[in-house]
Amino acid sequence: MTDAWWTPAAHADRRPLLLARNRIQAGIRGWLAEEGFLEVDTAALQVSPGNEAHLHGFATTAIGNDGQGRAMYLHTSPEFAMKKLLAAGETRIAAFAHVWRNRERGALHSPEFTMLEWYRVGQDYTVLMQDCADFLRLAAEKAGASVLRFRDRTCDPFAEPERLSVADAFGRHAGIDLLATLNADGSTNRDALAGQVAYAGLRVAEDDTWSDLMSRVLVAKVEPHLGDGRATILDRYPVAEAALARPAADDPRVAERFELYACGVELANGFGELTNPAEQRRRFAAEMDEKERVYGERYPVDEDFLAALALMPPASGIALGFDRLVMLATGAPRIDDVIWTPVAD
Repeated sequence: MTDAWWTPAAHADRRPLLLARNRIQAGIRGWLAEEGFLEVDTAALQVSPGNEAHLHGFATTAIGNDGQGRAMYLHTSPEFAMKKLLAAGETRIAAFAHVWRNRERGALHSPEFTMLEWYRVGQDYTVLMQDCADFLRLAAEKAGASVLRFRDRTCDPFAEPERLSVADAFGRHAGIDLLATLNADGSTNRDALAGQVAYAGLRVAEDDTWSDLMSRVLVAKVEPHLGDGRATILDRYPVAEAALARPAADDPRVAERFELYACGVELANGFGELTNPAEQRRRFAAEMDEKERVYGERYPVDEDFLAALALMPPASGIALGFDRLVMLATGAPRIDDVIWTPVAD
């Protein structure tokens, strides 16, 4: 039986990793300050945990002075609160936020973890890609590492990341023409993708949606190749897989969304932010319809968030799993190894 994290012997083993975590966090805070970011602290208790189909929140009840209760949730991201601050007039903000996601536990998942999220008003989302490269380098330097490592995979944090579109990645690693399964307006053709997925040797079930099939290919055929040797920026996700991102100016089928991978591990998710309240409401409704179909539940919409979008200026924003970054910089095998007080199993 493994000793609990709070036993002296276990803590002595973990302590070098935790000190490296502190150095990395201090280094990033210094970088953010030099870049003119204002660090903000957002409330964790929200009226909605987020409206993505496969994100699961922790629910609670807030009881007022009148004894009446109303449903509240621990946020899955500080995104809604931070965008309200952008609507209020802030232009360059960042947060190290504790966030909570239910149904997530494993080597790379903790129900409670730290998310580094930052926003740039008036700047293109490609600027965030350079931010990510800077953070990979900085994390390695502060940890005293020459490579990032997860299990038997390594990545050079000082090399320029590879930038690869989702469509190119599907073609290269799965032999699938993903754009051929998207209509001109960004809507999806499930049967067109199903045929290609079956030909690629993957399972196709009758009740699989287009999104189910895309996710299956991504996990089985694409992700295993990402971030080997150097980081990968997987860019231009289909609009159907980018609920909070705006469409690309040159192709409405895809969105200004990218994910950062190193050593096969997804580290960050960045957007050119959608600021159209009506379109955002439509996307939230579609996501919650899918959540209800799959899980039998749906979350409320934060109406204040939609109202704030009408005031929010053009911006880019990104969320990075800070604990995962520390894992890769220290070579830790499990996320719990780099969290000061891990959630009990």
